[in-house]
Amino acid sequence: MDSEAIICQSCGMHMQKDEDFGSNADGTKNGEYCCFCFKDGGFTDEGITMEQKIDKLVELAVSHMQIPEEKARAMAEEIIPKLDRWRQE
Repeated sequence: MDSEAIICQSCGMHMQKDEDFGSNADGTKNGEYCCFCFKDGGFTDEGITMEQKIDKLVELAVSHMQIPEEKARAMAEEIIPKLDRWRQE
């Protein structure tokens, strides 16, 4: 088993099962992005800014994972800028 977790380079989600991975235009599994961020060879939220992505992830963490907003925002602001998709922004 891999000691290093594979995480989505757009949102930071851990990807373990085949269905967690996004899909390329040719239907193959994408090794960099999750199924929520990347589908059929493109980003599901194309055009979004890193700040908008952080806001969206904070909202999801609060509503679905019951993480306090301040903690969720601190986590997102620490992780998201380091991911490949957002480094060039």
